[in-house]
Amino acid sequence: MTTIQKGDKAPNFSGTDQDGKTHQLADYKGKKLVVFFYPKANTPGCTGEACDLRDNFERFKTNNYELLGVSADSQKSQLKFKDKYEFPFPLLADEDKSVINAFGVWGPKKFMGREFDGINRTTFVIDENGIIDEVISQVKTKEHAAQILK
Repeated sequence: MTTIQKGDKAPNFSGTDQDGKTHQLADYKGKKLVVFFYPKANTPGCTGEACDLRDNFERFKTNNYELLGVSADSQKSQLKFKDKYEFPFPLLADEDKSVINAFGVWGPKKFMGREFDGINRTTFVIDENGIIDEVISQVKTKEHAAQILK
């Protein structure tokens, strides 16, 4: 699990989205940023989570939030995922896991009795000054917007 906590400075990440555009922490100065890490595009839990964020996107915009999804999927997979569900926010294709490792969300997981390494579903809420405002590790995929916008 991540060692990043509320009050820490957010990692100065840089990653490429589904369209090949680079995103870095500095791009979001003056805005609140929600960075949500999910294990795999087009899987039930990840789809539910991203669709809940999509369905509440106007609430995020009204409150000065930007959203950024991150997984280790390829650019092509992220593009398909974004287009299929019409997500209004970018999805980083972090195939080299540089952003995933910067936030410390790669590690041991258990699924159906077997252990393996993968992305631990975690969301970071970063304030306008690049400070971690909240770390959500118990993500409720179908109610995630409510967890963030409480």
